Amino acid sequence: MSEKTHTRTQTSEQTTSNGETLRCPECDGNVVSDEGHGETVCADCGLVVSEDSVDRGPEWRAFNASEKDQKSRVGAPTTNTMHDKGLSTNIDWRNKDAYGNSLGSRQRQKMQRLRKWNERFRTRDSKERNLKQALGEIDRMASALGLPTNVRETASVIYRRALDENLLPGRSIEGVSTACVYAAARMAGVPRSLDEITDVSRVEKSEVARTYRYVVRELKLEVRPADPESYVPRFASSLELSEETERRARQLLKNAKEQGVHSGKSPVGLAAAAVYAAALLTNEKTTQAAVSEVADISEVTIRNRYHELLEAEEGLGVA
Repeated sequence: MSEKTHTRTQTSEQTTSNGETLRCPECDGNVVSDEGHGETVCADCGLVVSEDSVDRGPEWRAFNASEKDQKSRVGAPTTNTMHDKGLSTNIDWRNKDAYGNSLGSRQRQKMQRLRKWNERFRTRDSKERNLKQALGEIDRMASALGLPTNVRETASVIYRRALDENLLPGRSIEGVSTACVYAAARMAGVPRSLDEITDVSRVEKSEVARTYRYVVRELKLEVRPADPESYVPRFASSLELSEETERRARQLLKNAKEQGVHSGKSPVGLAAAAVYAAALLTNEKTTQAAVSEVADISEVTIRNRYHELLEAEEGLGVA
C-alpha cells in the first residue's frame, strides 16, 4: 500500500446503484471515496480510480457548533422568543426594494395587503395570538431591564409551559409575562428586584408577586433565593464606584452570611447597604440618597442594614 493511502482521513466505501460494493480494477480490493482530495481510490493498492469529484458540501469550514450555526445559510436558528419560533416570513415595514429604492404607490398598496394577510396567517387561533402578545411583552420588559438573550429565552419557555398547562384563565397576560421575566432572571443569576420589574410592567406589584408565586408553585420551578452579591456590580457601576469598593462590599456580605445576618432580609437592601458601607470604608464619595435612588429602596432600610453589616464584621473580627 502506498504512503499516499495512509494519509487519507475522511473516506467512505463506494457502492453501486444496486447496493454492491465497488471493486478495484487492478487488485479487486475495496474502493473508497477520499472527500478531502476529491478522489476515489483503492484501499488496498492505492490506485486512483477517479479524481476531481464534485464537492457538494459548503465552501466554508467550521471548527465547532457555534461557527457552523453562524455560517449556515438556511436562515436564523429557531427561537422560543417568537410565537412561531421564527419559522415564518416577515415582510419589512419599509416600502423599499432590494436596492433601497422607494416603491411606487401600487406596489406600496400591494405590500400593505401582503403584510395584513401575512399577520393573519401567522396567528391562526387565539392561543397563538395570546402567545404573540405575551412574548412581545417579555421582549419589551427584558430590553428595558437590560436582560441578556438567555433570560428572554427562559422566560419565553416558562410562559409556553404556563400556557400549555392552562394556568392563564383568571390572570392577565401582562401579569403572567412579568412573573415569567422575574423568575427567569432569578434562575439565570441576573436578578432584578420586584420594584424594578414593576417599574417596566403594566400591572401592579401585588399582582406580579401573587402571579409569580403561583407560576413557580404550579410549574415546580427551581428558583433559589436571590444572592445579595449579584446586585453589587450593577449598583457599583451605576454609582461609578471603584473595583476596590465593589470587592469590599462583597466581603461585607460574605461576613454577614457567616454571621447569619442575611436571613430574612431583603437581598436588595443588603446589597445597597453593603455598597454604601464599602464606599465609606474606602473613602469614596457617595450618599445614602444616591444609593437609595439606584437600588430603589428607602434610606431607612439602607441605614438599618448598614449598621447590621458593620456589627457582623466586628463580631467576626472578635471571634
